[in-house]
Amino acid sequence: MDPVPHLSRSVAGRIVLVTGAASGMGRATAHVFAREGAKVAVTDVTFESAEAVAAAIRAEGGEARAWAFDVGDAAVIKTLVPEIAAHFGGLDVVINNAGVSGFRRIDDDGYDALWDWMVPILLTSHQRIIRAALPFLRKSSSPRIVNIASTEALGATALDSIYCAAKAGVTGLTRALAVELGREGITVNCVCPGPINTGMTAGILDEHKTIFAKRRTAMGRYGNPEEVAHVTLSLCLPAASYITGVTIPVDGGLVARNA
Repeated sequence: MDPVPHLSRSVAGRIVLVTGAASGMGRATAHVFAREGAKVAVTDVTFESAEAVAAAIRAEGGEARAWAFDVGDAAVIKTLVPEIAAHFGGLDVVINNAGVSGFRRIDDDGYDALWDWMVPILLTSHQRIIRAALPFLRKSSSPRIVNIASTEALGATALDSIYCAAKAGVTGLTRALAVELGREGITVNCVCPGPINTGMTAGILDEHKTIFAKRRTAMGRYGNPEEVAHVTLSLCLPAASYITGVTIPVDGGLVARNA
């Protein structure tokens, strides 16, 4: 009988780039990876916000450095991703998490302007960051890409068409790149968070969150950023080498529930 091969479930020493890491799911993801021994590039639109997270990770004994990273700026992506790889000596994992939100009726004034602001951040940045990272991922023994979308890619909310369209684009991009890059051993997967307690949902009254969660989710509650981060971590394990092109809802059973 052939022995069962050992597949590592450790990300210790792996170099991880997290965008939008100053708050919410990005912050939780940076901490979760660092606690597992990864070296984390903590990036967000302002250096101060990213540095606060990186400093907290270092205070816990982890390894992290902060960068200001406007993912909507193509020129910044071209220079910063190689800079991060040069600092750490490589790149193993890319987590495209940065996002924004905005609601507008399709026929309202300003719809085009909102589209032109949101889509480059929510969708276009993903492919640009992946393209910039590919030379370094190709040198990794366990290259991983995880794109963070949303259950809004799987359903829809009124007035949220821009966000829905962009996030649906992320799921499509994920599948296409999984097929394109699979022979190189680069896995590309997508996580779709549902109702999560983050800055984007902070303005919703707790009583309304409770009503929504009990009505729409199987578990009857909002999720926490750490619960999303651990799914992302699982997709990035060296042992997760045969999982690619998937879209995983982390939504407490929202998309599974009919009524």
